[in-house]
Amino acid sequence: MECIVHFRVMHPEEPKELRGLIMLESGGKPGIDQITDMFKDMGYNVRPDNPEELIFKPVDAGADYTYIRVIELDTGEEVYHEDRNLRAILENLLNIH
Repeated sequence: MECIVHFRVMHPEEPKELRGLIMLESGGKPGIDQITDMFKDMGYNVRPDNPEELIFKPVDAGADYTYIRVIELDTGEEVYHEDRNLRAILENLLNIH
C-alpha cells in the first residue's frame, strides 16, 4: 500500500512544499521511523523533534533548512491533515510571549 507524504521544508528564504512516498505493508499510517527513513533517502538527515506534530529537525548543524513538517499523509483511504486553525492559534500565542 502506498502512502504519499506531503511535507514543508522550512528554508530561511521561503518554505518549499514537497512529497515523498512510503510503501506500507498493511493499512494505517507510517511510523516515525519510516518517515525519518524516507527523508534520509531523499537527502534530508533529520531526527524527530515533535513526533505528535510530525516535525523533524536537521541532524547536521550546517543544513540549509531549519525544520521539516509533515502536513499530510495520504494513503488513499484515511488522510491526515494538519489543523491549520489550531496552528494559527498556536503561532499567535507563541508570538505573544
